[in-house]
Amino acid sequence: MSVKVKICGITNGGDALAAVEAGADALGFMFYEKSPRHISFKVAREIIGLLPPFVATVGVFVNATEAVVRRGIVECGIDTLQFHGDETPEYCEKFRPLKVYKAFRIQGPESLESLSLYATNAWLLDSFAPDNRGGTGAKFNWELAVEAKKLGRPVILAGGLTPDNVADAVRKVGPYAVDVSSGVESAPGKKDRRKLRAFIKAAKAPGN
Repeated sequence: MSVKVKICGITNGGDALAAVEAGADALGFMFYEKSPRHISFKVAREIIGLLPPFVATVGVFVNATEAVVRRGIVECGIDTLQFHGDETPEYCEKFRPLKVYKAFRIQGPESLESLSLYATNAWLLDSFAPDNRGGTGAKFNWELAVEAKKLGRPVILAGGLTPDNVADAVRKVGPYAVDVSSGVESAPGKKDRRKLRAFIKAAKAPGN
């Protein structure tokens, strides 16, 4: 089965449609106010309204209240939730039956110890940066992602992926999906169409 591709940090309809046309399976919308890719529920709803069927729409939240997340679900029509903060396993379970995945910022083997506490649909493994919640453009040790796969949940690989290294990442890790934001941008929140096409083509290349 071909790896799935999520393009995160979508801020406008043109980039969303370009990503889908290039073969993206999912689009991510940042509802974290400190992110340079942050957008409002209103803008996200307008973008989602442009999309064709069968494209997953992922709302990314960081330590948001349950009320804010539920408002986002209703106002935007998102079908998947990504929690990228310090959310507890119990918190993540509150939003079933929506698809939910928890993001973990990986530093070393000890970062994998809490994964099994989260019975979410998937685990997203991202690079650790002390002042950033994703979109850092930094890689982590992919061998840790290989180890995480042994724990029994689908793994979404993020952190420092680019058109130049994603094929290698897919071959080495064999993730369920890859997630990219800054690696396909010309500026924060502005996707580069050439990089989008190259990234998705490389990720889904036969033999990966």
